[in-house]
Amino acid sequence: MKNIITYTVNKNFNNELYLSVQNGEVVVKAPWYYTNTQIQDIIEEKRQWILNKIKEYEMSQEKKYIRNEIVKLLGDDCKVIINYKNLKKPTLTVEGKDIKICLPNKYKKLNREEILVKLIEKLYDLVAQTEIESSMERVRKLVGFAPEDFQIKRLENKMGDCVKEKELIIINPDIVKYDRETIDYIVLHQFCHLKYKTHSKKFVEMLEKNMPNYKKYEQIVNLLKY
Repeated sequence: MKNIITYTVNKNFNNELYLSVQNGEVVVKAPWYYTNTQIQDIIEEKRQWILNKIKEYEMSQEKKYIRNEIVKLLGDDCKVIINYKNLKKPTLTVEGKDIKICLPNKYKKLNREEILVKLIEKLYDLVAQTEIESSMERVRKLVGFAPEDFQIKRLENKMGDCVKEKELIIINPDIVKYDRETIDYIVLHQFCHLKYKTHSKKFVEMLEKNMPNYKKYEQIVNLLKY
């Protein structure tokens, strides 16, 4: 099942078609006489280039968040507030949309961004324990079955995985960047893989039956491979 690419078309009176990715959005400037089918064919032809450009933008945004000390948590932009105190080890608390981190004074000489990345990973690990278990239970009630086991483990370039032969689902703790509805979509996606290994017609039918608006959340994570 291919990732869906959404795009905006601006018709003009020039004789050349121009394709660009601006701030993660795909924009097509096409001559007025181009049909929707012709434009879609060009999108498909440039599919990999488009996905690469969108991924580059997403990665730049991730780095931007860290540099500005703004972190995604359950779909919200949370502000990271860092203080240095006479402590033996770092502490981290979440108060509303503020993530308050207290670092030992000796950490002033260390790379601030590297410390922040490690601490946020630990925060995601802690939040994931509760959020993923809750999502698993919601999806279990929805579909009427559950895997034999599940693991919370960091995965490269994807939020979830399914080992069908072992009835095992693996979920990336970084999933807690997303809101709970998107978390449920990702977990449901893996539940569907317990029944269907590939993105077959029956897989899509099961996904749509249990989450009719699944495409909304698919759009959010459409660059991630499951």
